Amino acid sequence: MPSAPLNGLDLYYEAQGASDAPVILLIMGLGGQLTMWPPGFVDDLVAAGYRVVRFDNRDVGLSSKFDEARLPHPVLQMLARRVGWRLATPYDLADMARDAEGLLDHLGIEAAHVVGISMGGMIAQHLAAGAPGRVRSLTAVMSTTGNPRLPRPKGEILKRLLRQGPAPIGRDAIIDRGVETFALIGTPGEDHNTNGVRDQIAVSFDRNHHPSGPLRQIAAILSSGDFRSVTRRVRAPTLVIHGTVDPLVSPLGGQDIARNIPGARLELIEEMGHDLVPRHRPRILRHILDHVTDVETGLRP
Repeated sequence: MPSAPLNGLDLYYEAQGASDAPVILLIMGLGGQLTMWPPGFVDDLVAAGYRVVRFDNRDVGLSSKFDEARLPHPVLQMLARRVGWRLATPYDLADMARDAEGLLDHLGIEAAHVVGISMGGMIAQHLAAGAPGRVRSLTAVMSTTGNPRLPRPKGEILKRLLRQGPAPIGRDAIIDRGVETFALIGTPGEDHNTNGVRDQIAVSFDRNHHPSGPLRQIAAILSSGDFRSVTRRVRAPTLVIHGTVDPLVSPLGGQDIARNIPGARLELIEEMGHDLVPRHRPRILRHILDHVTDVETGLRP
């Protein structure tokens, strides 16, 4: 089992593609294991001539868990943030970015094209700002800057993320709840039971179901607060991709990333929510491949 010992934990990873090919490092979002990257998405990046490295963020999948750590209630944490207080949490986004940097060290990778989705895009911004020599290019998909002035998700979505209400019991009920969550936050008109999302959720459940980990990841996001000062330090060539109807992370979040990084390019995808459904995947892949190839060939300095 490929696992990198770093920062006092073990980070599970998988790599595909030729060992001497340029590297694309994929960073998954909140609660998502590396299995939540669609298989075809990864295969297409490899077929384009890249080595693709995926990993489980700390606290999910087969990476180390932080079950012994105390955790502030998310609502209390949000209220504290509003008055300028920062409650103690097991880790924050900067720590998670150092995990990604440590994985590059472990694999002997000098620099990579970094693609982060949602929370992964937040981690990627911290990585690009804190270790600029390790990031050849940055792509942030459906992500944001922590700007408190940006719209927040609707109450129903927040309740689902914060796991308010009775928890589902049993494999099928838990998978059903995951599909229902994507119906709330995902692309309108999609059937997430048949478009591959249910299968990915099931694979992730069978691989490692650990519901307390995402709550600590939420705490890490809240603890990091408004990190636009971090975003402004990014100098890597940057692409921002966002769906126009994303109900979880407003498209204004993607616009805020692009606004705060010099020379960043913003691509808005019509009728796309907070997911990587098949109908939008070819366009997302094309944008990413055009971006990293332009950097590799020197078209983008």
